[in-house]
Amino acid sequence: MSESSVTVTVKLFAAYQEAYGVPELALKFPPQTSVSAVLDTLITEHPELAQWRNLTRFGVNLQFVESDAILQEGDEVVLIPPVSGG
Repeated sequence: MSESSVTVTVKLFAAYQEAYGVPELALKFPPQTSVSAVLDTLITEHPELAQWRNLTRFGVNLQFVESDAILQEGDEVVLIPPVSGG
């Protein structure tokens, strides 16, 4: 039985959480989708997030990953925008 989609949980922080107004999303993607597609989806839905595209780091299941990492069913994806500290 082949999977027709992969469901992942996306944890939202900082600007991403402000844009959506929720701490996490459940999203479906085709198999073999890279983690960068999650960011592309969020930017498509909220174009104001495009300013963070090249500054965001990716985490999957509590590990930093590159943008080309492939999503697996049940993954927890974290988009880590730059955070200003004080």
